[in-house]
Amino acid sequence: MAGDEDKIGAEAIAWTIRTGEPDFAEWEVFAAWLEADPRHAARYYALQGDADELAALIPPPEPVRAAPRRLARRGWLAGAVAATLAGVVGVSVLQTRPDPFVVETAPGGRRTVTLADGSRIALNGGTRLTLDRGDQRYAVIDRGEALFTVRHDPARPFKVKVGADELIDVGTVFDVIRSDGKTWVGVAEGALIFNPRNEAVPLPAGRALSTSDGVADVQVGDIATTSVGSWQRGQLDFAGAPLADVAAALSRATGVRFTVVPALAARTFRGTIALADLRQDPARLEPLLGVAMRRTPGGWEIAPSP
Repeated sequence: MAGDEDKIGAEAIAWTIRTGEPDFAEWEVFAAWLEADPRHAARYYALQGDADELAALIPPPEPVRAAPRRLARRGWLAGAVAATLAGVVGVSVLQTRPDPFVVETAPGGRRTVTLADGSRIALNGGTRLTLDRGDQRYAVIDRGEALFTVRHDPARPFKVKVGADELIDVGTVFDVIRSDGKTWVGVAEGALIFNPRNEAVPLPAGRALSTSDGVADVQVGDIATTSVGSWQRGQLDFAGAPLADVAAALSRATGVRFTVVPALAARTFRGTIALADLRQDPARLEPLLGVAMRRTPGGWEIAPSP
């Protein structure tokens, strides 16, 4: 109905404004709104993605290149609207935690950490995670991959630091990969917020986000919820991932060092790789990836087929 769509549109604009405010704290209410109706997230993302519906209200401070399914990391539009209505007075920064400790896994290893509140963090191989004895609702991913299953606590959202970015979670299952200055996040259940004090990108279940250090944009897209954390079930699911990322994922999961020749690094792969017996016979990947697998002194290299 037109009236219903108008109402959703007005709510999406209101949330765009509110999430751009530096003191916004109603992440749980916002996440509940996103999950209440698939149209909510669709309208909010449309506003965040290209700002067409608000461009007539406030001109951008500098040229903004519209790109489908991409989000400007500065969120100029929400910030400009919020400043016009209320004024922006500073940015809040997380305090340095006083009592950190490190949990680490070797490549091919796995470990699950259960926190005092019942939240669980499953570490894939080659992962380094920093936790805090004084605040068990806070974690830092230094490198590797971790699957978070966070217990809902409306008074204390779970915070994850990844590089220079931050995730705020309100009761969610999500997977985070940190490798070579790149971050990837996929959400299986619930919802989380990426960089609440900057872009404020909402990620409900079935959405994924990727970004790189020093790059001014983040990318969001759809993902099968069943593929999130698939490494725990003994398989790796890929939906158009570059072979460079496939090699990194194989290295984490198996403990065998996989590399890829530069000429194939950007070639994409879509499919599922079963990890059983792959440690003993990486050549099984040849027909699946359409490549040649070559032994190297430190492991295996993905190379062009002869």
